[in-house]
Amino acid sequence: MPNSTVTRAQLSEAVYQEVGLSRNESAELVETILNEISDALARGEMVKISSFGSFSVRQKGQRVGRNPKTGEEVPILPRRVLVFRASHVLKNRINEVLAEAENAGSS
Repeated sequence: MPNSTVTRAQLSEAVYQEVGLSRNESAELVETILNEISDALARGEMVKISSFGSFSVRQKGQRVGRNPKTGEEVPILPRRVLVFRASHVLKNRINEVLAEAENAGSS
């Protein structure tokens, strides 16, 4: 299974190919969508994308951690973390692709 990363440029190119907007319009559309998602999350709102999943921000309290190198206890400050929860549709699609790859390898 190839270990690659999908970039903004690749997303823009996919919009260009599928929708037929110009390359510049496609790039602007991708940027607008990503900015809207980022802004909503920064405001503490949940972002749900049907058949894909939901993004939310969770508050984590202060706790005591340990430096693995020295064993020294260090405080970990309170912070907000981003959480992604995949939809059942996305999970099923991922598992179908995995099952197809396993079946192809065993034939």
